[in-house]
Amino acid sequence: MAEVVEFRVPMGSARTLLVWGLEPEPGLEHSLFSVFSKFGPLYSVRAHSNAAVAGPGYYAVIKFYSAGDASRAQQACNGQRLFQKSPVKVCVCTKQKGFQEQALALNSSKCQELANHYLGFNGWSSHIITLQNVSGFDGENEELGKRFQKGPVKYLCALEVTLHQHRLCTRGVALGEAELENNEDPLEFVTATRRAQKLAVGKALSCAFQKILLVVLESGKVAVEYNSSQEEPTDSLTQEELKGLVEV
Repeated sequence: MAEVVEFRVPMGSARTLLVWGLEPEPGLEHSLFSVFSKFGPLYSVRAHSNAAVAGPGYYAVIKFYSAGDASRAQQACNGQRLFQKSPVKVCVCTKQKGFQEQALALNSSKCQELANHYLGFNGWSSHIITLQNVSGFDGENEELGKRFQKGPVKYLCALEVTLHQHRLCTRGVALGEAELENNEDPLEFVTATRRAQKLAVGKALSCAFQKILLVVLESGKVAVEYNSSQEEPTDSLTQEELKGLVEV
């Protein structure tokens, strides 16, 4: 059997484990992460204190990207002491209201973590095709600190992600904005410009990864498919055409 892993916030009860019977200790979430990440990449680990009627102690909600990883972790860890004196109980969450109906895109840092796990640190790369100021002014031609047009600093980024072994390239285009409180402060202008650029690059990277589907085989090998449902008109353009379009 094979499982499809997307570069999106994991949905559904099958990817979520509930752990209870946890004893209070410093760094509880770190200890949980150390144990459960051995079974596969984790999206999140959250520990919470029990309700007053349940008595002292903690429980945790752990989200995997893969339902198969979550199942293996549940079977291996249920009834074990793990890192404490008493055994814990681990179960796959039953379906509940509250899971979002539509999966949200992962942020750029989570996308990179997931790509590094399944594709390897050298299995993919990204490069910026263009990063263009679209604020309605040309910051290079005006005196620093004398910006008269109000409004946020805006940058549009076009970026390409390449999966070398799989010979697949995808693109992402995104806009990053940063507000300016004092439009005559040169330091704030520079800081806002950097924030807008960083945000645009991160969102474009995330957008490019949304077009990749990871097919995880039972053997552990990973195949890659292009997610045509996320295709955009700009994907068919050459780099020069795309750069020219963004600049226009």
